[in-house]
Amino acid sequence: MIGERDWSDFQTFQQSRDYEVTDVEAYTDLARELRAAVTGEVRFDEYAQVLYATDGSIYRARPAGVVIPRDIADVQETVKLAAKHDVPVLPRGAGSSLAGQAVGPGCVVIDFSKYMNDILAFDTEGRRVTVQPGVVQDHLDGYLATEGLKFAPDPASANRATIGGGIGNNSTGAHSVRYGITDAYTEELQVVLADGSVIHTRDVVLDSDEWDAIVEKDDREAHLYETVRALVEDNAEEIERRYPKLKRSVSGYNLHKVIFERDGERVINLSKLLVGSEGTLGVVVEATLSLVTVPEETALVLFAFDDLIDAMVAVPDALDFGASAVELMDDEVFRMARESSEYAQYVEQIPDGAEATLMLEFDSELHDDFEKAISAASEHFLRDGGESERGKAFAAIEAYEDADQADIWKLRKAAIPLLMSLEGDPKPYPFIEDASVPPEELATYVQAFEDVLADHGTSAAYFAHAGSGTLHIRPILNLKQGQGIETMRSITDAITDLVLEHHGSFSGEHGDGLARTEWNPKMYGPDLWAAFKEVKSAFDPDWRLNPGKVVFRDDDPADMRKNLRYGEAYSSIEPTTTLDFEDDGGFAHLVELCNGCGTCRQIGSGTMCPTYRASRDEAETTRGRANMLRAAISGDLPEDELYSERFQTEILDLCVGCKGCKNDCPTGVDLAKLKAEVKHQYHEREGLTVRDRLFANIDTAARLGSALAPISNWASEVPGARNVMERVAGLAPERELPRFTRHTLTRWMNDRTALVSEHEATHRVLLFPDTYTNYVTPEIGKAAVRVLEAAGVHVRLATDVKPSGRAAYSMGMLDVARERAEHNVSALAPRVGDGWSVVCLEPADAVMFQDEYGDLLSGPDVATVGASVYEVMEFLDVHRIDELLPLRVGERAEGETGAQPAMVDGGTLGSLTYHGHCNQKALNRDHHAVGVLRRVGYDVDPLDSGCCGMAGSFGYEEEHYDLSKAIGRILFDQVDASPGDTVVAPGASCRTQLGDHSGQRPPHPIEKVAEALVG
Repeated sequence: MIGERDWSDFQTFQQSRDYEVTDVEAYTDLARELRAAVTGEVRFDEYAQVLYATDGSIYRARPAGVVIPRDIADVQETVKLAAKHDVPVLPRGAGSSLAGQAVGPGCVVIDFSKYMNDILAFDTEGRRVTVQPGVVQDHLDGYLATEGLKFAPDPASANRATIGGGIGNNSTGAHSVRYGITDAYTEELQVVLADGSVIHTRDVVLDSDEWDAIVEKDDREAHLYETVRALVEDNAEEIERRYPKLKRSVSGYNLHKVIFERDGERVINLSKLLVGSEGTLGVVVEATLSLVTVPEETALVLFAFDDLIDAMVAVPDALDFGASAVELMDDEVFRMARESSEYAQYVEQIPDGAEATLMLEFDSELHDDFEKAISAASEHFLRDGGESERGKAFAAIEAYEDADQADIWKLRKAAIPLLMSLEGDPKPYPFIEDASVPPEELATYVQAFEDVLADHGTSAAYFAHAGSGTLHIRPILNLKQGQGIETMRSITDAITDLVLEHHGSFSGEHGDGLARTEWNPKMYGPDLWAAFKEVKSAFDPDWRLNPGKVVFRDDDPADMRKNLRYGEAYSSIEPTTTLDFEDDGGFAHLVELCNGCGTCRQIGSGTMCPTYRASRDEAETTRGRANMLRAAISGDLPEDELYSERFQTEILDLCVGCKGCKNDCPTGVDLAKLKAEVKHQYHEREGLTVRDRLFANIDTAARLGSALAPISNWASEVPGARNVMERVAGLAPERELPRFTRHTLTRWMNDRTALVSEHEATHRVLLFPDTYTNYVTPEIGKAAVRVLEAAGVHVRLATDVKPSGRAAYSMGMLDVARERAEHNVSALAPRVGDGWSVVCLEPADAVMFQDEYGDLLSGPDVATVGASVYEVMEFLDVHRIDELLPLRVGERAEGETGAQPAMVDGGTLGSLTYHGHCNQKALNRDHHAVGVLRRVGYDVDPLDSGCCGMAGSFGYEEEHYDLSKAIGRILFDQVDASPGDTVVAPGASCRTQLGDHSGQRPPHPIEKVAEALVG
């Protein structure tokens, strides 16, 4: 196996969970037999059903249960036992599908993403790779990149979508005009059939010795080959007439591709038929894929149009310029991006007045001179300012650098989840969003599409793969109302007629699923529809594999209105809350913002979700928690389940409160906020534990520890003391406890005179004495004072303040957090009103003022104080304080440019590895330290890291210690791979986790700035 991972810490954690899980009564016998037969995980409880009831689509249906297999034998046993109990089977990857392929009522879901995700073999010369179905495409491409290769299809969801899911869906992406779709690159498959047997599909020359050997066996495999050949040959004229002549068409079965000519021979490859079959013909357990080279360089040009149709008209011409991608976005995408904290920065470059943009990408395998290619395109598409009709675009944005291109692609790929964050119940839903037509007919098709929408009293957003004729057009409807549901079907009926008129396909990317299977008879006609059903019956005689997708039985017709996630009968409770959810549209609306896109399953970048990254468990995703909360407030779970011990410990307590989802989730589902509210309600009902009170009031405990130091530090080392702490307070005995000092920051500040007087200062600052800095690491506060005063800043200690309330908030003790917030705002507002700034050393405290105080309190002082609070590195960066510092700098070498290296004792400090704080990342404020450190002369490698796993009290809690270490292991690997000499981190929790691992506490960034000062 290639790239195995260390599961030891997580497995220890998983084995420690001792709550009882009861299988749903209808499936107890099946579940029991599966546990005896498979080595993987078997889950048939109500939570598993809820977690796997949805995907990225508009649908919801509870499965029977879930099997998470470890090998092919597990899959075979699962299929056999499901058949024995007459239960359908549904293979699933990341569950990011948009048409409902990964949703099935009463199915046994087989989740390949957790364990069956290995790269098995890699043939660099032959440009082939063999993988298990659960491997994530971005992970595969990252592995292949070392040899300059990649798997060509590139769906927008590639950072979490699995190869198995891509094969089931016949996925593609923005570069289909250059590379085509998945079926072109799927060479061989290992497939478990409906009876549990395994077949190996590959190229077989018809009527060759190999062909004869297969069909002479007179078994299931022979029957499949003979049936498929006969159906293709008997329906050759209808196949030629009915299948669209498009680069992307993924509706129905691939009868037009399963037999093909090669070197004068006719070849059959059942792999081509299985691709796009959505798990209805067999369960793919291994795939051999062909690869393409990665272009060494690319360049982009983005043309802005003041009319959407003008942009559509330009598409056919764009293809003549040798572009590898031609993508369209409309003004609705831009508007939504401007309102998103994560994507606002990427839309700033879009010129005012742009109703649509057309993006052309060029690569170095097709173009030697990017500037020449872009110049030619610009000459064609841009207006000349006169009366010429030469071009309709009014502006062009050129991007040659990787970072500039990445910004444009991030905006484009964010379109789908961004649109689903629209406020209120009407949403731009996917149901006919990926129909494809020939590019030359795109403009007239869109005009007619707009007429259909107008007739139905709605509108839509337009974006995506214009170059291949696939526009994602999402009508805005309210599917919680019967009228909206009927309008959805009426629009689909009209649009499918329109697509046929334009020689198109009902789906060019997202497949049939529950959304479009109903319409396949219209697209393919009675003869091919009958052929599809014969194919299904040959592979799956009992129609047990993912039923209701691609084809349906006459006695059980598909209906896109069934199994909707919301629907007319859906209702939810809007609870009375302590926190303010008005800006979120209410508690329930914030929960329902989760559209199931699965961005929270990405593990290669961003912050969310730390526990999922360690566990690969759906319950630990933001999506999983949101699904559970939605089930709890909508009656899909028992009324009091929200306050059950299992819900609290398994669903909420494993959210570490990092706030990563607030920014990383494209729709802004803030699970940390939702958790804090529900935990508060739980405490109101059930009371508080000793540990809850201890951590919420950690400042009091730290003050006592400081007063008794060093005795308090020795006490924890007394034999048996740690066991007592574990029994009484639930603290992990393996975790090193903080070592308190009597020489606190507060005492030091009170005993000294400020070096910069108030009247001569450039700025006036109140230094907020957080608990950890004050009682454990006052040297960090002293370094901050030294740096600030060196820049001419007058510094005083913030007096008459209480702890920020972060610890209490994280524990769900909102009354305590609110009381502290009220006190601090009252104490600081007069000073802030007089022009003072408040500087925190601990990022979590700064963010508490900047963000959570607004949810706890109301009134103008809250926002005023919040706007004047900074983490120390943020303060230095925002006000460019570092430019006033007297630095020790080395002499530049001749011709050298850039920041001068900081010097200490005549030697260069070297390079730093920077691990930012999750809370700051949630507000897009973690970059400040990197800028300052670089400007004072350090070489900085900022890690694209998630949570350290410590997360305040989380890593100290006995039941979470192993999970905390599993999360930390991910960060440790990143640190080890970084070229930096020293790791720095602004968060006390992060420094604790890193220090426990390395044996040495990492410095705070402000300490490294202090080291660079003269004197």
